[in-house]
Amino acid sequence: MIKIISNNNISYLKAKSNKIKVLKTEIIFTPLLLAFPVIVALLLINDWYCRGFSMGISAFDGELMIAFIILVGNIVFDIPFVRSLIKFRKK
Repeated sequence: MIKIISNNNISYLKAKSNKIKVLKTEIIFTPLLLAFPVIVALLLINDWYCRGFSMGISAFDGELMIAFIILVGNIVFDIPFVRSLIKFRKK
């Protein structure tokens, strides 16, 4: 026999503890979120310079474009993210 559980009596996550858990998770993953795209972009720029620019091969110019897109996107989206974390932590 299957029992049907009423959702009125069950609270899966309390609102206050949920915000704290989300904040802790965001703080833990923030260095990864900030550093990983920058490292990938720098590796792409290094590869473009070593294999493309220094040898005069223009086939690697796409790597440079992708690196700049990653860097600009990272800056555009991460600055507001870090600001919101700082404001939320001050509260």
